[in-house]
Amino acid sequence: MSIYATVKKSIAFTLLSFVSVQLLAQQTKLQPYQPNAAEVAAAYQLSLKMDTTLRNIPTNNEITPFWKKDGTAFWYKKNLPDRTWEYYYVDAATGKRQVAFDHDKLAQNIEKLTGKKQNPLKIQLGELYFADQGTAKLKIADKWYQLNLSNNSLTNTTDSNIYRYNARRPLQQRRSRWQGNREIKKSPDGKSEILIRGGNLFVIDLDTKAETQLSTDGSADKPYGEFAWSPDSKNIVAYKIDPKEIKNVYYVLSSVPGTTRGELKTREYAQPGDDFTAYQPYVFNVAKKTAIKVDADPIDFFGAPELHWRNNNSRYYTYEKVDRGHQRFRVIEVDVLTGKTRNIIDEKTKTFIYESRIYTRYLPKTNEILWTSEQDGWQHLYLVNALTGKQQLITKGNYVVRDIDSVDIVKRQVWFRANGMHADEDPYFIHYYRIGFDGKGLVNLTPEKGNHSLSFSPDRKYYIDTYSQVNVPPVSELRLTESTKKVSEIEHGKTDAYLATGVKLPEVFVAKGRDGKTDIWGIVCLPSKMDPNKTYPVIENIYAGPHDSFVPKSFLPASEMQSIAELGFIVVQIDGMGTANRSKAFHDVCWKNIADSGFPDRILWMKAMALKYPNADISKVGIYGTSAGGQSSTGALLSHPEFYKAAVSACGCHDNRIDKQWWNEQWMGYPVGPHYGEQSNITNAAKLQGDLFLIVGEADENVPPESTYRLADALIKANKNFDILSIPGMGHSDGGVYGRRRKRDFFVKHLLNAEAPNPNIAK
Repeated sequence: MSIYATVKKSIAFTLLSFVSVQLLAQQTKLQPYQPNAAEVAAAYQLSLKMDTTLRNIPTNNEITPFWKKDGTAFWYKKNLPDRTWEYYYVDAATGKRQVAFDHDKLAQNIEKLTGKKQNPLKIQLGELYFADQGTAKLKIADKWYQLNLSNNSLTNTTDSNIYRYNARRPLQQRRSRWQGNREIKKSPDGKSEILIRGGNLFVIDLDTKAETQLSTDGSADKPYGEFAWSPDSKNIVAYKIDPKEIKNVYYVLSSVPGTTRGELKTREYAQPGDDFTAYQPYVFNVAKKTAIKVDADPIDFFGAPELHWRNNNSRYYTYEKVDRGHQRFRVIEVDVLTGKTRNIIDEKTKTFIYESRIYTRYLPKTNEILWTSEQDGWQHLYLVNALTGKQQLITKGNYVVRDIDSVDIVKRQVWFRANGMHADEDPYFIHYYRIGFDGKGLVNLTPEKGNHSLSFSPDRKYYIDTYSQVNVPPVSELRLTESTKKVSEIEHGKTDAYLATGVKLPEVFVAKGRDGKTDIWGIVCLPSKMDPNKTYPVIENIYAGPHDSFVPKSFLPASEMQSIAELGFIVVQIDGMGTANRSKAFHDVCWKNIADSGFPDRILWMKAMALKYPNADISKVGIYGTSAGGQSSTGALLSHPEFYKAAVSACGCHDNRIDKQWWNEQWMGYPVGPHYGEQSNITNAAKLQGDLFLIVGEADENVPPESTYRLADALIKANKNFDILSIPGMGHSDGGVYGRRRKRDFFVKHLLNAEAPNPNIAK
């Protein structure tokens, strides 16, 4: 059991009682916001107007630089008010910024060539490349032109020999660890080729065309396949495959234009507990015509792995194996002469290993492996000796290594992103660093407080750092990589235009979680016309999927949360325990416990929030979410009806046995045990209290629509009242524009006790 689950109930009860008394005292002088029909209609108009106005004010949260090949300059597109933009050119050495070209003259010249009217502040360039002789090449509507930068004249050209470097590309292409073998038939020496016939493995001599059969026990039902050559062409690694058919799920498109019948759709969809194809590794020696069964269990999860051979050595290869259930990860070395194996890395846990966060980088020249693990309680980077298995911790501390951007093998440095290293700021803020393989020489490339996004020039001499906070506009700076010294400020956002609309920017709030010690972070969105003498219902936007954290960290003046707040609500978003990007213990709360959804932390957070914001009426709390958030929002009414009163749940995964295998087994474990059913919204449907609105798209290919329909069936059988909206033709969604409007109407009705404007009534 998690350490957080053992906290004494008496302490929590005392804290909750104190909070309740304090809230009652604060709110006795305030009156609930109870709008009449005219006020509700005005609020809807304000919400729409405010949302449109805010979204027409540019944020420039991201500056995407496109560098010259030599790294001496770059251009970028800057967003302007009313969804217009301009192009800018920056000299890297000086940091001097200037308009890239005369937008008016260029628009005129484009009109002459294309015959199409051009807005100078809405020039659509598919691509833009600056050359060295005062010219640029640009692409407009699939045609290339050369631009003379001195007079803005255009001539037809081609895109030949153009170098394009978009610094937003990954710095180091992150390799998918489970690619399977790319079956290369021809041997590395070019003399032989592999052939699979009747499920057996043959080798063809390309000079003589002679065939040599290497296996005899393969069949159509259990064939050999997924093969790979050793670097010296003497051995072949292949797998005897025990295939399992992936079962199907179905849905019906009810409203296909031009038809009078529903259209049945079928597709493969593995669910928790379903069988997987298994791969037993063998090594075949071509000259000796021998087969050795590798001394390892079949690989029955993720398919045949990628192989990594020792440098200049064809005797040993390694592969990675995650055991089903996500509680063991290994890097296994195989001796092709004997078939014997040894574990270079063998990580085990009582909860889960977050498989998709594992990073491995093989360094064959030095027989080393870079690897990330949470074995010390935090996600950190290790250097592993591939010959001895000895591990050396590279990063260390109470913070999370989020990803590896690149590895400098020559300088023996790792460039990475992390959050939580700085005690004086939000622990979720991402910063960028570099560090030596020996764990020394840590450099913070992004020293300013905020959530960062970074990109490098082609030669990595410069980088652009853009950072912001949810209520602090973005700043973009050009810096020198070696020293991190700032060359110049490229952009600096301001709040004036937003505040002039009357909007209240989101506010960050922190409160203690269920253990009384851990900080829980969230944001609060307030209505722009909030009356200080009135209280407003609280609505939580929930997504508690264990695969990430979800509270926004970058500048967010416009959002659906703010738009809903304008109707007369205080809207919040919180990352409770069980979500990612904190400590291993914080994350482990979700293990076989997705239904928890961090609710104990969320409820405490909102009660503490109401002490600071006395206008928050937490006797009227609504909640909404999509997908995993749809599951949680319904779960709120089933498990915490004393706190949550109304929920809107879109395309929810209401039973983890119905949803996709790879996601649910990661957090709920394998084999599928009783806890799956015990935590199902469908199983617990009869516990429903409060008001529930279900939304589902009939064409959802992420979460099968029957997840919602089965919940509806269970609610009907339990004689429960609820609303349901099934949207023809829609996939995995919150319901789109229509569904979002209906969600707002639902909360206005059930939390404000008012009626939303009826679009069926002619005005």
